[in-house]
Amino acid sequence: MFSLPVAMFFAQDVVVQASGTSWEMLGQHLVAALIFSFVGVIVFFGSLLLMEKLTPFSIIKEIGEEHNTAVAMIVSAIVIGISLIIAAAIMG
Repeated sequence: MFSLPVAMFFAQDVVVQASGTSWEMLGQHLVAALIFSFVGVIVFFGSLLLMEKLTPFSIIKEIGEEHNTAVAMIVSAIVIGISLIIAAAIMG
């Protein structure tokens, strides 16, 4: 399909140099994932607390006691959005 020089050009981009054994790399990636997950959870709860403080009403009261479905749907959309941003940051 490609001529030999073009195929060699693309093959050079695919080669990856490993800085250690696969177990060392796995450990590094696991530690990085745990750190990013911890930071992501902290940012997530911080954003929920900020959202609770910025609204003129209590979100917990509206959802829990008043059974306000509209507020629950808005909060769930915000939670999903924040979670997607944090997941994208963890994945790199």
